[in-house]
Amino acid sequence: MAAETFKRRLTAILSADVEGYSRLMREDEEATVRTITAYRTAMTRLIQQYRGRVVDSPGDNILAEFTSVVDAVNCGVEIQRELAERNAELPENRRMLFRIGINLGDVLEEGQRIYGDGVNIAARMESLAGAGEICLSGTVYDAIENKIGLEYEYLGAQEVKNIDKPVRAYRVLSFPGAAAHRVVKAKSALTAKCRKVGLALAAVLVIAVGSVLTWHFYLRPAPPSVEPARVEKMAFPLPEKPSIAVLPFANMSGNPEQEYFCDGITDQIITSLSMIPRLFVIARNSTFVYKGKAVTIQKVAEDLGVRYVLEGSVQKSEDRVRLLVQLIDAIKGVHLWSERYDRDLKDLFAFQDEIAIKIMTALQVKLTDGEYASGIAGSTSNLKALECFWRGEELFFHWVKEDNIAARQWAEKAVELDQKFAGAWALMGWTYGFEVLLGWSKSPPHSIEKAFECAQKAIGQSDSCAKAHALMGFINLFRRKYDESIEEGEKAVKLNPNDPHMLLILAGIMQFNGKFDESIALLKHGMRVCPYYSAQFPAMLSSSNFMAGRYEESLAASEQLLVRVHKGEFSPFLAHMCLAKSYAGLGQHDKAQAHVDEMLKINPNYSLADERKRVNLYKDPAHMEQHVDALRKAGLK
Repeated sequence: MAAETFKRRLTAILSADVEGYSRLMREDEEATVRTITAYRTAMTRLIQQYRGRVVDSPGDNILAEFTSVVDAVNCGVEIQRELAERNAELPENRRMLFRIGINLGDVLEEGQRIYGDGVNIAARMESLAGAGEICLSGTVYDAIENKIGLEYEYLGAQEVKNIDKPVRAYRVLSFPGAAAHRVVKAKSALTAKCRKVGLALAAVLVIAVGSVLTWHFYLRPAPPSVEPARVEKMAFPLPEKPSIAVLPFANMSGNPEQEYFCDGITDQIITSLSMIPRLFVIARNSTFVYKGKAVTIQKVAEDLGVRYVLEGSVQKSEDRVRLLVQLIDAIKGVHLWSERYDRDLKDLFAFQDEIAIKIMTALQVKLTDGEYASGIAGSTSNLKALECFWRGEELFFHWVKEDNIAARQWAEKAVELDQKFAGAWALMGWTYGFEVLLGWSKSPPHSIEKAFECAQKAIGQSDSCAKAHALMGFINLFRRKYDESIEEGEKAVKLNPNDPHMLLILAGIMQFNGKFDESIALLKHGMRVCPYYSAQFPAMLSSSNFMAGRYEESLAASEQLLVRVHKGEFSPFLAHMCLAKSYAGLGQHDKAQAHVDEMLKINPNYSLADERKRVNLYKDPAHMEQHVDALRKAGLK
């Protein structure tokens, strides 16, 4: 290889192999291959979770690198915890125990491979580790000594193969305060005394209890370090309430089909938290922009203007689910709370609420009676029905005609499985409502009637289902029951004050009721709760500002829509309509006419009569005339 093809850099290297691998292969090759394949998959997943990458995995060895030495050590501890649990389910003679060595050193990079003393020392640390243990080089110890809550045993300066100078080595023991460091010493002492029959039983007992304590504390590594977020760099002022963003939980099952399940759990936890008026919760739409991306807690907090961030991972296997969650104070850069859940799927609902309650406790959120009745309001105890609902909701938010039909089919399957599932009835109703709103319905009166029936069934099953009340408020506009529309919309927001969809729907209801200032306030709050808001927010903000006579603000919101059009997120026809109205309000008729011309390029036959039918929901006919008159001034016939 030509020397110029190499790059030299500093990195953290983790090397792992299996103790007694040859014996395992000799005794049962097929079982050994199955086990190591499963273990290597688990290790790879954890390495990726801790922002590392697998460099190579020949035979029984795995080599990985990390940009952060803290991440490397935490990952090593988590690997040993995970494998210890898996080994507990195997016969003793079939258990596969890995030794792990970690080094921080200089490497040569060529393509995806790394070479050099940095890698060699990691391999030597691995050889010094016992089965199920981790051994660190002195450079790693120096870097993490005061950063991770572990204890260490100094093994001295070790002469290692092909390395000129002795290398300091340290064995990882436990968190401070754990019994593990005492257990290690006790095991050595008791081994020497085991010849005495009287102490044999005590030795077994101490070792057994010590092993349990060792693994109990060993299984919980300190989470990766967090760079503190800076308040002055936040895109939005911090709310007075405790503010939190829930990142999309990572899918650790290895099955892409489980993405909807992970997203559903994340969404339900957001819903649980959103129902608490004393919290400021960032909406799903904004946190899910980070899905699948390598992003720091610092950036999330600064982008969204929040103090706390919750992140986690989900692994679903048959009738079991494993959930890892951790809550971070982004401003202080510390982990407030972390937990691991291994539960039957039938317990899914209970531990989602449990997570919400633990977060509230960690944030010292005090609740009054009745503020938090159930985090899964309007949900179901039938897991298959819930999974159908999650699949349908995912499709519904695409806002595509074919996906809207598919979403309805999933909602129908959900209610077939559980007739009392309020959330599924509400979702079905919204699919009918949206096909009217977006012009997909062949018979709008029939669709509105179906939506109304679904809303009634949803509310009949659960009066605390916010989506159902929002749907009923929306339908009441079409039924010309304006006071009832406001009442239902306000109830939806009261039930879920942090849900941007509830805020958007109530803003629309207020607009058609002629309450433009209230509509604008709701929209601005929704855009703060959901910084990555949908295009419907600036569209409605443009309309409400126009109706309130704030034409400059209307124009500013309308101009945002053209950006969304270029991204494929909004209708170009409606964007040009908003701009035409805004310019007409400002008296800039040439510009208004130009945007009407663009409208007619898209829909040449569109007329004022068509627009009058589209916006005939206003309570006051004068408001509809105000809207139509602006387009008349802009040149629409």
